[in-house]
Amino acid sequence: MALTEKDVLYVADLAHLELTDEEVKKFGPQLDAVLEYVQKLNQLDTAGVEPMAQVTHGTAVNPALREDHARPCFTQEEALQNAPEPGDGCFKVPQVIDREE
Repeated sequence: MALTEKDVLYVADLAHLELTDEEVKKFGPQLDAVLEYVQKLNQLDTAGVEPMAQVTHGTAVNPALREDHARPCFTQEEALQNAPEPGDGCFKVPQVIDREE
């Protein structure tokens, strides 16, 4: 599956990336190689493989899975007391995505 420059630019646009012509030529084959590998993985028969919910630790006891207990937390007022610009009970932040169409 050979990706065209148009395909690479489309994927870059989805990721909100602006690529130079040199970057398109560099990343095109890399993206194509990744997609070919995914195609190979899709050919594997996984019918008898049990789904895995957690793969973060290799031992029987997983420290990432701890008991879930209620703990004290801040009230909304306490959380917002040092906010530079609170509004309507929330933190107000500047807009970070400004995209021209």
